Amino acid sequence: MSVTRRSFLQTAAATGTAALASGVAPSAALAASVDSRATGKPTVIACDTENIVETAYGKVRGSERNGIHVFLGIPYGADTSGANRFMPAKAPTPWPGVRSTLQYGSTAPTSWTPSAGDESRFVYENDLGFMSENCLVANVWTQGINDNKKRPVLVWMHGGGFFHGSCQELKAYDGEMLSRSGDVVLVSFNHRLNTFGFLNLGEFGPEYANSGNVGIMDIVFLLEWVRENISNFGGDPGNVTIMGQSGGGAKVGTLMVMPSAKGLFHKASIHSGTHLRVIEREESLRMAQATLAQLDVNKKNLDMLHTISWHKLIGAWQEMQRRGNAITWSAYVDGNIIPSQPWDPSAPEISADVPLMVGTVLNETFGGADKPDCFSMTEKEMMKDLSTYFGARTREILEVYREGHPKANPFQLSTIIKAGGSQRAPAMIQAQRKAALGKAPVYNWWLQWQTPILSGRAMAFHCSDLSFFFNNAERCAQATGNGPEAQLLASQMSQAWIHFARTGNPNHKGIPNWVPVNVGGSQTMIFDTNTHFSEDPDSAERKLVCCVSPSSFEKPDASITKDAINSIQETIS
Repeated sequence: MSVTRRSFLQTAAATGTAALASGVAPSAALAASVDSRATGKPTVIACDTENIVETAYGKVRGSERNGIHVFLGIPYGADTSGANRFMPAKAPTPWPGVRSTLQYGSTAPTSWTPSAGDESRFVYENDLGFMSENCLVANVWTQGINDNKKRPVLVWMHGGGFFHGSCQELKAYDGEMLSRSGDVVLVSFNHRLNTFGFLNLGEFGPEYANSGNVGIMDIVFLLEWVRENISNFGGDPGNVTIMGQSGGGAKVGTLMVMPSAKGLFHKASIHSGTHLRVIEREESLRMAQATLAQLDVNKKNLDMLHTISWHKLIGAWQEMQRRGNAITWSAYVDGNIIPSQPWDPSAPEISADVPLMVGTVLNETFGGADKPDCFSMTEKEMMKDLSTYFGARTREILEVYREGHPKANPFQLSTIIKAGGSQRAPAMIQAQRKAALGKAPVYNWWLQWQTPILSGRAMAFHCSDLSFFFNNAERCAQATGNGPEAQLLASQMSQAWIHFARTGNPNHKGIPNWVPVNVGGSQTMIFDTNTHFSEDPDSAERKLVCCVSPSSFEKPDASITKDAINSIQETIS
């Protein structure tokens, strides 16, 4: 069964009316119409006496937009600078009176800047915000406050690996439409990244025992804040779904193996961010030693790390990168906070009872933005490009993929193949390992829809799913075009995740029946112009590009170099 644009347009109004009558969330089209013309109220309300919520640390005052209460920049932790640098998060100092939370708070310091390409900047519309170490802040979107209702809570983790990004970086992250579409509470937040979140100083004293993982510990601290405070924002602390894309997905997967996070969430969703492994202690220590050498810091003058400016810490990282000393910040297996590799050789037993959604997009990070001539790629050029990754097996891989994607031009096909190795194959391994536990369902998805933006060259690019998941096809029109197909996808995908957050099952009337992945299976919902469900869309392809051994994606077969596999894996962040 598939759901087409024609059937969507014919039934949207009827479906929306029936949904309202039955108590189910309205469609995207109806949700978009809820504005001042329908309510008779101003579109935006921000005044001294409304939208006030009590938190554990003091009262906060937000705003209201088209009936959705919005609170931005709520402190959930103390300033992490100075003596608090590299230390586990602490509670913020309670504030008197009512704190204004009308704008996003500080973002975590980072060296990353958006692409210099005009086309990439057009599509992504990045917002870097204002950087500061006082970055432990949360945002909340909700339909009701102080009303004793128990709405599903979705906690969103931004992308950017473990080294950059923020809760406001992409316009898609705005939670107004998702909250309205399904009467859910959306929480997003910032946490420490790169040097500040993952510099392992454990060799220098017990006070630094957790310094190499405080960035992921911040997220547990945020989830504890949600547990203690979300009820006043209309949310149910007993029904929390953690979700993240790219690096945010890696964080979700890591939290699923952490004892300290057990019970703080009840469902999980990973978007283009499968990491079967995090780094080991030895690599974490190597990165720390390289950083300290760059800063000319040792055990005798270690206190300098608490007094030098954050700009200097970031500068040291930049200089190491310039000199070719690769620093890939990451959480690491310390035997305590992260007791073992999260997904290798099996899914984490500690979260076996947590339903999971995991998926990717067709072309991922290999799209054609800033490449105006990419669709003129020749067969010879494609072979040369792919051989960098797959060596002597390139021709065999190409033949199998061409059979599955007969209409793809050489550039499109090369991106599909590379995305298959870097994202699609590991995601399916993750899904299969979760299914093997047999205690909670796992649903796999694959976004193949091609945006019309940039004459179609952007394709199904990394992050393209976010506009639809957040029901923000209109807000992100420079990425989606906001045509009828984009609006349909926004309705289909946002409602799937809303239903999953509410019940643990993403099925709804707007999509075909979605069956969980079974042991060793490849069951997949394919979101496209004609969204459809497939029992096995690409197993032959994945076996070739993944080069997986019985235990791990990180163990390639002998025909492919380790450097090539690393190059593929790095795109996950």
